[in-house]
Amino acid sequence: MSRAARSMRPGALGGAALAGAAQALTFAPGPLPDGSLAVVQLLALAVAARLTLYAPRTRQAFARGWLFSFATYAIGLYWIFISLHRYGGLAAPLAVGGVLALSAFIALFPAAACALAHRYAPLPPEAAPRRTLAATLGWAGAWALFEWLRAVVLTGFPWLNVGYAQVDGPLAGWAPVLGVHGMAFLAAFAAAALATLWQPSRREKPDARRALAAGVALVLAAAGWPLARIDWSRPIGEPLQVRLVQGNVEQSQKFDPALMQEGLRRHFHLASMPPEPGVPEPRLIILPETVLPVFQDQLDPAVWTAWRNTAADRGAVIAMGVPLHDRVAGRDRYTNSVIGLDASTPEKQIHTGATPMRYDKRHLVPWGEYVPPGFRWFVDMLDIPLGDFDRGGERQTPFAVDGQHVAFNICYEDLFGPELLPALQPGPNGEPGATILANVSNLGWFGDSWALRQHLQIGRLRTMETARPMLTSTNTGITAAIDAKGRVAAQLPPMTAGVLPVAVQGMTGLTPYARHGDLGALGIIGLALIAGVGSARRRPGGRA
Repeated sequence: MSRAARSMRPGALGGAALAGAAQALTFAPGPLPDGSLAVVQLLALAVAARLTLYAPRTRQAFARGWLFSFATYAIGLYWIFISLHRYGGLAAPLAVGGVLALSAFIALFPAAACALAHRYAPLPPEAAPRRTLAATLGWAGAWALFEWLRAVVLTGFPWLNVGYAQVDGPLAGWAPVLGVHGMAFLAAFAAAALATLWQPSRREKPDARRALAAGVALVLAAAGWPLARIDWSRPIGEPLQVRLVQGNVEQSQKFDPALMQEGLRRHFHLASMPPEPGVPEPRLIILPETVLPVFQDQLDPAVWTAWRNTAADRGAVIAMGVPLHDRVAGRDRYTNSVIGLDASTPEKQIHTGATPMRYDKRHLVPWGEYVPPGFRWFVDMLDIPLGDFDRGGERQTPFAVDGQHVAFNICYEDLFGPELLPALQPGPNGEPGATILANVSNLGWFGDSWALRQHLQIGRLRTMETARPMLTSTNTGITAAIDAKGRVAAQLPPMTAGVLPVAVQGMTGLTPYARHGDLGALGIIGLALIAGVGSARRRPGGRA
């Protein structure tokens, strides 16, 4: 049987699919314990590296890489089915088809990486020992490059970047230096190095050059431990007393006019109740995304009077997710926003959406918050309240509360690390950068699924990149406080209504990643690709 025929045997394709399925389990604890996620992910990715580095043809490297990634995304993103079918009213077969179609599309990115590495940084068997380091660099560089492209092409969908599986591993120490894409490169390099350690033939003589890439990967992983112990930021001011509210309003009820008032009353009760004995009064009360499922100017003014009275009773600023309608330059403007109000906030400012504390969502969800050209037919199939929102500005002033400066982001905006960085910098008028990050979300669209834990894992990595604590206030979970080292300090169980009182220490100072964003990671990825491709051109048997 020819090598080309053997490469298409079910074993190779089945191995790719099984490894991809295993990787899908590594992006948040459960069912695997958190201590095993980084190791299992590296082993699974090593299988993909082995199958694609040693594929006899580039098209087979592409096919194996695609099947590996398709299995990862189809399993890891299964929760999209819940929003399409249970809450969107889409028939089950069509909802399954939607998940599979999305998975098939985004799997093209890592598949293209595998094909690119195989074509331009090959590892032919006759030159394997002396080409190991260069081919490993080329494969890792290509993988990380296409992870980055997946985060930016067509507004980006970087969920399940392999870097998120490394939050509790030694590579996490690199987060404040290189960010998630740098961690993706390091994970891919370590996986490829593991893949090349195995000798395809027992008759082949051991060669120390085969272990060179593994030795470099081990050094890089070991360097993560001291990096994780560096204090990249320092405390500023006194800890901020915060109350995080989780209303747990069933998504099917949230936009039902007959039940909407019940959801509002529940959030109002949780926000306004006095603290437990021994718990300080909150200075900031944060409620989830779209606590009010209608525009602010559609509410009876008495509702806003009640919220102002609650802010006065608690002596706090109340920050809540609200869809806003205002007029700018003579035109109507609609935004998915967070507003902050206290006892002194004029009702007119609230009613017109002109509160000084305001954040407008910048990175909108396709098909959810705006309709891409040519896709109105798909939106018309769904029974989900959708709209075309306007985008917020690149840098918006953090909310100043009790000596701290809180920068909000909404829903899946915390997937896009570079977009959070402008808020950390001083403003154009010299106002301080953010000392605390806060994410408000409504993950009720996805039930009690992996989406909740995966989103918390993403938030943890953002805190490591920025050396800032992050607060998450969600409708159904997971509502939590994460410290500046990525550790979950406190959280509420999902699918329960309650409040989480926390004291959050604001931090100041900029990590290398906060200063330079993805430039460091992209520079290393570029050098790795140059090394892999350049070595292939210089060596006999290399293909240019």
